[in-house]
Amino acid sequence: MIEYENKLKEYIIHNSIEADHIHFEDICHSVQEAADAAGATPDDLVKNICMVDDKGNLIVAIVKGEDRVSTSRVGKTLKIDRPRIATEDEILDKSGYPCGGVPSFGYDATFIVDPKVMDKDYIYTGGGSEYSLVRIKSENLTKVNKGLTMRVRK
Repeated sequence: MIEYENKLKEYIIHNSIEADHIHFEDICHSVQEAADAAGATPDDLVKNICMVDDKGNLIVAIVKGEDRVSTSRVGKTLKIDRPRIATEDEILDKSGYPCGGVPSFGYDATFIVDPKVMDKDYIYTGGGSEYSLVRIKSENLTKVNKGLTMRVRK
């Protein structure tokens, strides 16, 4: 798992992204586990829900930790048929990161950021593995991933 964390750290450094990569001894796969590890609240975390459209393109909907994604809203936002949730193998293949550690940037995808994510000055996102997170300003997130800011939560 360290190789995925190192890949993300190199991406952050190479692209001069203002973000902190944090490695933990405890797993932070669930929102609550991640919040506990970071000394934060679930409201400070985001989830990256990976989906695939009918052409096989990766779509990542970024929502607050307590929210759920509406695949029908994602389809309407992008003016496409409703995408399906990606499998773990597809997530690794298309993002380059394992499920549970997928960051909100750093790979080829269409990113959609729910407006509630922008309510916080800083958010925590996947850090490349289930043992790491990235802390980044929400305003920097949309600059880095060139994401659309549109409502995609249920």
